[in-house]
Amino acid sequence: MAKAAKTAIKKDPKAAAEAKNYTKVIKAVRSPKSGAYTFKEGMVHKDKVKDYLENIK
Repeated sequence: MAKAAKTAIKKDPKAAAEAKNYTKVIKAVRSPKSGAYTFKEGMVHKDKVKDYLENIK
């Protein structure tokens, strides 16, 4: 499946340029019940990373 996604981006340079503006964000969040850490992750536009991290609970 990954090859299909790469092929689609190569065919459309505009989509490739837009894809570079996104960042994968991973944040460790501690569970209030068990105290164990879980990870919240998402694909966020590079300009909205700070807002995304502030809103994860």
